[in-house]
Order: sequence, then C-alpha cells, then structure tokens
Amino acid sequence: MNFIATSDGFIDIGGTKVRCALGRGGVIEAADKREGDGATPAGAWPIRRVLYRADRGPAPATAFEVQSISRQGGWCDDPQDPAYNQPVSLPYPASAEQMWLEESVYDLVVVLGYNDAPIVPGAGSAIFMHLARPDYAPTAGCVALARPDLEALLTRIRPGDAVEVRP
Repeated sequence: MNFIATSDGFIDIGGTKVRCALGRGGVIEAADKREGDGATPAGAWPIRRVLYRADRGPAPATAFEVQSISRQGGWCDDPQDPAYNQPVSLPYPASAEQMWLEESVYDLVVVLGYNDAPIVPGAGSAIFMHLARPDYAPTAGCVALARPDLEALLTRIRPGDAVEVRP
C-alpha cells in the first residue's frame, strides 16, 4: 500500500486525509533533487525502519523494525563521505545531521528508502517522515505529520508499503 502525500500539504493514511508539511523547496522530480535544496523528492519511497526517542515515550506500535535514537545518533549529509546518506555516530569527521534534538521533530522518525540503493552522492540525504512542528513549518525535504497522525500511520504500515510523494 502507498500512503500518498501531495504538494498541497495532505497525506492519505488509510482513507483519511491529514495535514502534512513538505520541503521548503517544494516537491520536485527525484532526478532533480540535490543535497541541501530543501525539496521533497517526488516518487514512491519504501519504508525501511522506525526510529524513536525512548526518553520521550515508548516504542511505537508498528510492524517495522524499531530502533531507539542515541545521543550520538547522526545521519551523514556530506556527499564526499563514504557514509553519505547513512546513519553515523557523532561526533563524526564529516558533515552529519544530529538525530537527538531538543525540539520534538525527531522523537519519531520513519526512515524512507530514498537514495539508498544505490546511494548517489549529492542526490539528497536524510529523507524521512517525522513529526511536524506545531505550525506545520516546511521541512528540509522530509514529510512531517502531527504525532497522532504519524502514530496512526505506524499502526497501518506493513512491510512492502511506501510513502508516495506527488507534485
């Protein structure tokens, strides 16, 4: 099953449309996506696994592998580094996004299979589905939902499902 997010800021989660935030650079074709452009890539991205902050709540109910985020959790966003678009431990010698944040957006993260098989340096990294800010401010390229909506989606997803982003 595909859960469809559209550029008008909504995602269908099992027949119910709920609000979502997308990239500040809009939705663009995946072939045009570049590191740091702030755009959400259009396409169907398989769900890989779920990450969460154990200090801010229990593991979510889902059919997917769930891993807790550590204080040293990072995600490499340096296209020149061999670990580009992969989890790393901080401090890391190359540029890497911190996963353990003061704000709550990464308290619950669905890792999407964008640019991961194969990894193309510079084509974009750290494309997740995560928690939206209260005002649904645009993301750096991810899909973001309110916590109750993301938790509802997590109970519905099954292996083989994907998040589809449409312009």
